[in-house]
Amino acid sequence: MMTSGMRTLARWGVAVAAVVGYVALHMVITAVGDLRAGERVRYVAALCWAVPAVLLLPPVLWLRRRRRAGAAELAALVDRFAPERAWWYRPVFLVLCGVGYVLLAGGLGGANAGRQKVGTMPLALSALLLVAGLVAMGAGVLLLRWARPRAARSAARALLADGRAPVLYLRSFADDATSARADDSGMAVNVHTREEEFAAALGAFGPMIAVGRPGEPLPLLGAARFYLPLDDWKPTVLQLMAASRLIVLRLGAGDGLWWEVGQAMATQPARKLVLLAEGDLAEVARRLDGYLPAPSRLVEAVGGARRASVVVTFGSDWAPRAYPVGPGTGVGPPAGRVRRAVRTMRSVYAEARLTSYTQYLVRAVARALGVGRIRRWRLGWRTVTARNGSWLKGYALFLAVGLVGWPVFRVLQLAGLG
Repeated sequence: MMTSGMRTLARWGVAVAAVVGYVALHMVITAVGDLRAGERVRYVAALCWAVPAVLLLPPVLWLRRRRRAGAAELAALVDRFAPERAWWYRPVFLVLCGVGYVLLAGGLGGANAGRQKVGTMPLALSALLLVAGLVAMGAGVLLLRWARPRAARSAARALLADGRAPVLYLRSFADDATSARADDSGMAVNVHTREEEFAAALGAFGPMIAVGRPGEPLPLLGAARFYLPLDDWKPTVLQLMAASRLIVLRLGAGDGLWWEVGQAMATQPARKLVLLAEGDLAEVARRLDGYLPAPSRLVEAVGGARRASVVVTFGSDWAPRAYPVGPGTGVGPPAGRVRRAVRTMRSVYAEARLTSYTQYLVRAVARALGVGRIRRWRLGWRTVTARNGSWLKGYALFLAVGLVGWPVFRVLQLAGLG
């Protein structure tokens, strides 16, 4: 599998190659236009961009091939029982998703313009912008909620696109209804689910994959789904446990889930396992303690509250460490007056930025895994970006259309059609 460092290098290589190639294309088009107009052709400038673009292509293609080759075996494992789709199915719905993102972002811009320009433009025009913007936003939300599940990437595609060892997400199917809810706190409209935000954050470690509910017509959005037969799923889950970088287990009801807990503890290193416990912690702790050498003390970790959320990781001897999820849980014990004041100000600032349950959950996971400050920031940034993904993708599509449209317009001009 590809390492995180190699993947970062590959992504930067693709980005640099794309920028250099775009500028080279622009310079070549300009050179052709100068030649046709009888002006002095800037060959040197065109070559200075065209040559690096050509030289960057082989290493970029090599890195892409290495990424896909490293994940090919695991992708084949999860793709054995994938539902059959026509080749055009996902591209069509990706295009529809793009239209939805553009409608959402454009509608937001129009509605804001109509609201903010009251008094500086005719009232009728301001009202028209506001109504048109709201209608476009509504149409974009409806289109995205219909098209995005149909355009969801499968686990095999996610593994091939990323190349790193995955994060295996195991849970009871009964918890899907909660994870599939969109968290609208702090936002006017959010089409992204809690699980999508969580999967985006843990994408810092690897692509998050999960077993899909048998017989579901469409995959839920979040972890990339793969499907297994009801009578022969355990061997594949054990193989994926061994190949995964992290195993994230959301504790709940179901004998199959607790079989997975037992197998993870029996066959995998303690550092790979992350447990998410919600609801009646006393009952969860009772069942969990049967697998542990020491009591988990989940209720004590949340100050005696029976119903709460907690993240559990383990030391090398399987001694449990519990981290509560929620406001006020990210600050350590104060030591000294100055340090206490600084930590208080930092905690107040941090709490002001956290507006959703998933953000609190991601912060607790980061503390449980003991990641450094930079990676903690990356996890939080990924969560926020996922929440605002619809707007960001819409604006990015506007920019992409402009960048692609400009050379097309120049070529049409040269052809005498513009």
